[in-house]
Amino acid sequence: MAAHLIEQGLDTTALTTNPLIADAINTNGFVVRGEGALGGVRGAAVRSIAKGTAPFDYVLLATQPPDVEKAAREMSPWLAPDGAMVCFQNGLCEERVGAIVGPERVLGAVVAWGASMIEPGVYDRTSAGGFALGRTSGEVDAKVEELARLLEAVGPVHATTNLLGARWSKLAINCAISSLGTVGGDRLGALLRHRFVRRLALEIMTETRDVARTLGVRLEKVAGTLDLDWIALTPADRASSGSASLVAKHALLLAVGARYRRLRSSMLAAIERGRPPAVDFLNGEVVTRGATLGLPTPVSAAVQARVHAIAAGRLRPSLDGLRALYAETRAAAAPGVDEPPSTQAPAPAPGQDAAASHNPEEPTESQ
Repeated sequence: MAAHLIEQGLDTTALTTNPLIADAINTNGFVVRGEGALGGVRGAAVRSIAKGTAPFDYVLLATQPPDVEKAAREMSPWLAPDGAMVCFQNGLCEERVGAIVGPERVLGAVVAWGASMIEPGVYDRTSAGGFALGRTSGEVDAKVEELARLLEAVGPVHATTNLLGARWSKLAINCAISSLGTVGGDRLGALLRHRFVRRLALEIMTETRDVARTLGVRLEKVAGTLDLDWIALTPADRASSGSASLVAKHALLLAVGARYRRLRSSMLAAIERGRPPAVDFLNGEVVTRGATLGLPTPVSAAVQARVHAIAAGRLRPSLDGLRALYAETRAAAAPGVDEPPSTQAPAPAPGQDAAASHNPEEPTESQ
């Protein structure tokens, strides 16, 4: 984002705590490849904000979820009195940041494009897209409108009156795709060829939808998400593994797996780098809020526990781990329905992928 904003002539300070990234940017500028590539953009990065720096109108929080509160605390002294911090993370981080700087000084942006850093200072934008931008209160005020104009440098912006609906829709996808990708240890296409993995994804998205509905959230489909009210499991789906509705939902997830077949969980990548996984900000949000509401979320809770076990080194990511998760949660999630975990869809023939996107597949999961 910094490269696009700087390229448009906007006064932007890029802050990173990683010395390798700072050195690379200060030596070579920002190098942006892929979709809508900018090439090289002259710019600099700092590792801390110097005393006497003027307050910022906007602080764009682009950290991983486990780091967002620390970043908000550290940057709060430099936020202008009428400024805003902006959460770009997956999950429900606006509430956490609002507790630090005040909810009236927090905006949220749901990201609908993909990118990854392939080496320090070199970024690959893997898909086009923009943002759904707003406040959790639903108000679209002058601050939202101003930032929406600025972020047009990165991609199209929709100022939404239903940020929470967009957040929960994206949360459901991340809870299924990122967390199951972490437990399974493989790319999305390979995992979603297995019927039992798709069923786990459906169970997780259904639990998320149920919690959101009970909280009074009006779910809103945004780019990169699915219609949760349609894809959530119904009583008929649970009663018969061959219902027309359930077959259609499995077919849709197969198409998603084909289109994003090379996508790899960013949570798994974080664990491999020795960083804490974001599962408490994804599945953990569903479990915690479900418990408060008295709603059971057994699959989400089991996934959260298994991801923590992988991060602690007690378990290894594997397809067998997903099989064990499926077996562990069957009775609680869907009594009376047994979908054989060995069922697998055929792999696409080389060169054939009817559902493949024309955009390059994302090597790691996007925001």
